[in-house]
Amino acid sequence: MEYFDLEDPFTSLKEHQSDTISALVSSESDHMPSQNVFQCFKTDDFYVSFRQEAISLILQAQYSCNLDPYTPYLAVNYMDRFISRQEIPQGNPWVLRLVVIACISLAAKMLEIHFSPSDFQRGERFIFDAQAIERMELLILDALNWRMRSITPFSFISFFISLFELTDPPLTQALKDRATAIIFQACNEINILQYKPSTIAASSLLLASYELFPLQFPSFETSILCCQYVNKENLLKCFNVMQEMVINETSESIVDTSTRTPVTVLDCHCNKSESESSSSTMAAIAMPEKREIKRRKLNVLKVQKS
Repeated sequence: MEYFDLEDPFTSLKEHQSDTISALVSSESDHMPSQNVFQCFKTDDFYVSFRQEAISLILQAQYSCNLDPYTPYLAVNYMDRFISRQEIPQGNPWVLRLVVIACISLAAKMLEIHFSPSDFQRGERFIFDAQAIERMELLILDALNWRMRSITPFSFISFFISLFELTDPPLTQALKDRATAIIFQACNEINILQYKPSTIAASSLLLASYELFPLQFPSFETSILCCQYVNKENLLKCFNVMQEMVINETSESIVDTSTRTPVTVLDCHCNKSESESSSSTMAAIAMPEKREIKRRKLNVLKVQKS
């Protein structure tokens, strides 16, 4: 398989050509789970449990196999799209593990990352040979119509950041790092699946910009809302979900940071990015005050939308 960059799935976005962004926007729905999966999540606990356990296994692979965070993110994308298009037999616990291994294997191949299924399976009850994994890979490829160069929120980050016209590279990198961390964190949220990658990217940047540069936030907000590729109503809804996610995550970390374990694909990456940028204000703000501030900004977004 040909290597590809999650930030550059088709061609170079360095020039942010309008036709390139238009092509990404017009194709992004093809790289999302089908709409029927959301009804399954609402009516069938099996799919909710299947996804949660699958992500937990992907997390295990990330840490035990020392994978970079983009590989499990892409694996989750494949898994979500697959289970939305392929009926999963119930009562066979080995199916989940085989799907997970195949999705990680495909993601690793696409990103040219080393992944050893045999090492990951060491000591497990169900052991799959190379032929079984390859057959599952082919089943996944068929279900996804061989669309493996996934269009994700990372495909739009650079474009939306360019709208802000930032001139300080460290500040630009800090904003990108925080938005990336939010996207990784959102990977675990079922409610995020219904939003397009471009909407998720725009929402994560808005949330990151408010956390890091509150004084500049109004101009950033205007830049995003005026973009022709942004659906303001969906942006607001997605922003709400992300905001609650960050608040809840912060609340959990305040309650017990000593025993907390990673719950998202990017927890390790998030901590690293925020430490390097030294720009996140999350830990410095008391929870009640944080909730009040974010609610106030949410009201601003509502006014802007109307």
